[in-house]
Amino acid sequence: MRYPYISIEGVIGVGKTTLARLVRDSFEAELLLEVFEENPFLSDFYADRERYAFQTQIFFLLSRYRQQHRVIGPTLAHSTLISDYSFAKDRLFAHLNLSGDELEMYGRVHSVLAEKLPLPDLVVYLRAELDTLMDRIATRDRPYERAMSRDYIADLRGAYERFFTEYHDAPVLAIDTDGLNWVSDPQALAHVVGRVRTALEDGFEQPPLPMFETGYPPDAEYATDEGVVRPPRRRLADFQRWQQALDQGDAALSDLYFNFMGLTQEVGELGAEMTAIWRQQKVQFQKVGNQPEALDLAMSECLPHLRTELADCLAYLLKLANNAGIDLEAAYLEKANQ
Repeated sequence: MRYPYISIEGVIGVGKTTLARLVRDSFEAELLLEVFEENPFLSDFYADRERYAFQTQIFFLLSRYRQQHRVIGPTLAHSTLISDYSFAKDRLFAHLNLSGDELEMYGRVHSVLAEKLPLPDLVVYLRAELDTLMDRIATRDRPYERAMSRDYIADLRGAYERFFTEYHDAPVLAIDTDGLNWVSDPQALAHVVGRVRTALEDGFEQPPLPMFETGYPPDAEYATDEGVVRPPRRRLADFQRWQQALDQGDAALSDLYFNFMGLTQEVGELGAEMTAIWRQQKVQFQKVGNQPEALDLAMSECLPHLRTELADCLAYLLKLANNAGIDLEAAYLEKANQ
């Protein structure tokens, strides 16, 4: 048995390592974290990119190959593996920093080494706006990153977008991270874990609700590598986060007891609608003399109202779960498996 290999990718400062550490337990995985501080050319490179680009790039290439060659194969024989970088991304930096003979020589070495490494089963590509990236870089305040210019990060961000638009070696799950704080928000972390699980299980990207991440039509369909078109699916955590966003700014809508009273009211309205269906079924039975047909006729007449009341009840359940800090999907699955 070969376990899944998940690679987390994205621009400097987007949160790759932090996310890898946080989702490790959810997937019962081992971690492969990039060793970058040992590069003796890194500080010089940030101070003078043109002069030290080739030395820095070759060192990274060989270091990444050595680490992945030693770790990936043996680990996948007994455990899921999550890495905060992919070997392929080294090529991205090379095209950004090298040119001419240096780029050609690098390309030859990279091709030889890449053939000997397993490809990820899924690449999780983290996106963020430039201002978000600069804020995160400043917050973590690594000494060798202090000299990074805004223009360099902007160029790097553009290079990542182009690279993963054309990347087809492995499935890519793109996640916009500007509105996600998985360090302090368990629901945000559950949202990401859910999307990764779905992508691994189904082999295609599950787009989130459009309120959170733009670029995906809410009713679109997506093609798999096999050419089969499947409609997108969402997890309960997506709707829970959506409801939370809808309720922001209104104190009453974030009150536990207010929402409980709202749920009881909606359940009462649902009960009234069920009573109306029962009465309508009796009327229809007098006409057709058949209970199943009478129910079908009653439902066809009352279905729009029933649909609305069920949606109202679900909305208040989502609100209550958000108020209480409960991952409703996880709680439901735990209960179902008892």
